[in-house]
Amino acid sequence: MQLRGSRQIAGVTAVILAGGASNRMGSNKALLPYRGGVFIEAICRQMRQLFTEVVLVTNSPEQYQFLPCKKVTDIYPGMGALAGLHAGLHHSANPVIFAVACDMPYLNDELIGKLAEEIKGFDVVLPRTDAGFEPLHALYGKRCLPAMESCLRQGRRKILGFADQVKVRDFTPQEIKLFDPDFASFSNINTPQEYYQLREDENNAFEESAAARRERG
Repeated sequence: MQLRGSRQIAGVTAVILAGGASNRMGSNKALLPYRGGVFIEAICRQMRQLFTEVVLVTNSPEQYQFLPCKKVTDIYPGMGALAGLHAGLHHSANPVIFAVACDMPYLNDELIGKLAEEIKGFDVVLPRTDAGFEPLHALYGKRCLPAMESCLRQGRRKILGFADQVKVRDFTPQEIKLFDPDFASFSNINTPQEYYQLREDENNAFEESAAARRERG
């Protein structure tokens, strides 16, 4: 995949999945206050800088009318994240999608760009950390659609249940470390404690940066 202009990745659509129940958070984590807006706004903004098309998959599109992107709903409702991937890929104007969850605050532009480069010759580019595969930070090509649909029609919800039917590029932990040594890209926010810690960490980083600027000035 070629970069268009200084940053944008050509031929790939960003698909943001906002269909989780947020049970552990107790409220819709996509709409939590964050960086002067709400959580999903920051991710949408970053995706719009990287990609020419951004698609939000949600079964509550009325909650996200403020976002400047296309909103689509599941074609196979009630089938979890696999249905979200399928809907995003189905509605994508491009032959490939980069799928991401709505609660990942530390997405790495350089890592995403590298993953996009690796899709040539494959149907899926799937990062693998020491904890396992990361299917909600991965690339999928349209050739995955028949295998996804077969799983969904059979009631099989496992997000990678179709993977043995397509060509997968395993992007290893060693490769990830070249761009993201701490694997921060794959961090997500599931509980109020994690959310408050994120806010505290970012406030501390801002204060440290401001102090450093004052010392230089």
